[in-house]
Amino acid sequence: MMNGFSTGEEDSRGPTDQICCLIDNSERCNKLAGNASYSKRIQKTVTQRRLNLSIDSSAKHIYICDFHKMIIQCARTKRRRKDSEDDSNETDTDVPEVDLFQLGVNTLRRYKRHYKVSARPGLNKAQLADTLMKHFKTIQVKEKEVVTFFIYTVKTNSNKLDQKNGVNNDAT
Repeated sequence: MMNGFSTGEEDSRGPTDQICCLIDNSERCNKLAGNASYSKRIQKTVTQRRLNLSIDSSAKHIYICDFHKMIIQCARTKRRRKDSEDDSNETDTDVPEVDLFQLGVNTLRRYKRHYKVSARPGLNKAQLADTLMKHFKTIQVKEKEVVTFFIYTVKTNSNKLDQKNGVNNDAT
């Protein structure tokens, strides 16, 4: 290890015996570290949301526990909701937040290909999810039409995906 960052060799076995590298309210966290690392992006979120978290300078790694990962993700989601309204001049505050980061990389790539979203090659999952989230927020939806079509689909027991996969709903 060099300057508290792993050289890559340690990464292959993961942070199985390490505790979280964060200091929470002036106290070192003693929870088991997960596979999430305290990156510059996470550090930016912590600073912007004024979370009382910092990395312990004596830690020999940058892995954080699942508890702190969840706190940071929740803070990021709250920030997006607030900022998205301010940035895009939307007045509808009931727009649900969709976390594309929960999807797999292959699903994100299919989304990118389907909608022909331009993005530079070699993006990691987080960067790809962020890029696609910007695109996702631009999609206009005619709510009345969608709800009407959904009700029609349910009432007629028809689903294009079921038909495509060879599932016959009439057999029930």
